[in-house]
Amino acid sequence: MIAVMEPPGITRHRRPFLAPLWVTLLALLFAAGVVYAVYRGAATTVVVLASSGEKDPATIDDPPISAEGERRAQRLAQMFAAGGEGGRLGALYVSGERRAQQTAAPVAELTHLAPTAYEARDAPAVAAGILHTHEGGAVLVIGGPAVLQQFLRQLAGSGSAGPGVADTDLIYIVSVPTFGRAQVLRLRY
Repeated sequence: MIAVMEPPGITRHRRPFLAPLWVTLLALLFAAGVVYAVYRGAATTVVVLASSGEKDPATIDDPPISAEGERRAQRLAQMFAAGGEGGRLGALYVSGERRAQQTAAPVAELTHLAPTAYEARDAPAVAAGILHTHEGGAVLVIGGPAVLQQFLRQLAGSGSAGPGVADTDLIYIVSVPTFGRAQVLRLRY
């Protein structure tokens, strides 16, 4: 007697064949969710570096700012005033020099920010602290030309601030993203 074999029917035991496809699809969806979360969490910190006002011609070690320096300090304050068009500052850092303190006074008054004083020798550590403490915010730093050079070196990784770093009418806008390279914009005010 010959046994007749019937053709195989569709059975449930073939479904595990699709499991690797489902697992791969779920892994891709999970990876896309992680990438989206990291993208949403990325922030850009904006650090504005402004030089202290011109010094009054004097023979003392730490001279006050001149009349032109006072006018520039007022212009700087108007740029960052609470209702101004320059945007909202999250913090104000000022070096211990008299000229920097006098330049920051109108800004502090109009923005209602208490200035955080730092010593010029601590500029690299202060720059790193700003990026950590004020991530995703906007910060104004006022100091002398040597201090600005140290901040630019720390924030943007450049070896020098370039020509004109000693000009008191320059501001540097340094955008430091969480991922990628910092960008520096140099403006006169």
